[in-house]
Amino acid sequence: MQYGGISSRILVAYFSHRGNTREIANHIHKNMGGDIFEIQVVKPYPHDCQALVLQARQELDSGHKPALKAKIGNIEPYDLVFIGYPNWWNTVPAPVRIFLSASDFSGKAIAPFCTHDGRGLGRSVMDIAKLCPKSTVLDGVAIIKGGDVKTARSDVSAWLGKLRKGDLLQ
Repeated sequence: MQYGGISSRILVAYFSHRGNTREIANHIHKNMGGDIFEIQVVKPYPHDCQALVLQARQELDSGHKPALKAKIGNIEPYDLVFIGYPNWWNTVPAPVRIFLSASDFSGKAIAPFCTHDGRGLGRSVMDIAKLCPKSTVLDGVAIIKGGDVKTARSDVSAWLGKLRKGDLLQ
C-alpha cells in the first residue's frame, strides 16, 4: 500500500450539514482521486443552530442511530479512506459513527478531516480509532468553519502532501 493514489484505492467519505465539509471533501477528491461518497441521513438535521446542537447532543448521549439514505456497499477495495465530518460535541456526528460501524475497516488507513467552530479535531480521532480498532488512523486536519473553509485549500494541500510522504502515521 502506498499513499497519494499511486497504488492505493482511495475513498473520500464525508458527512456535511451545511456544505463546509463537502467543500473540503471535494478538494481532497480532486487532489487524491479515487471515489467519493456523501454520508446522508434520511431525516435531515435542523438548520436552526440551537435545535441542531440539542439534537446532536441527544444523539450522542443516547447512542441514537439516524437512518442513512445509502450505504457504501463493499469497502474491501479501498486501502485509504478519508473520513470527513463537522465536529459536533467534540467528536464525530452520529451519521459518521454509523458509517464507520457498518463496515470492516481492518487493515485500512483512515485519514480524518473535520470542520469546526474552534475545537479542532477534539476527541474525534480517538473515537474513530475505537470504532475501527484494526485500522491505522492517521493524523487528521481540522478546518475552521465559515469563511476559512474556502481559503483552507492550502492547509489541506499541505496535509495531503505530508500524507503522501508518509509523515502522518500516528
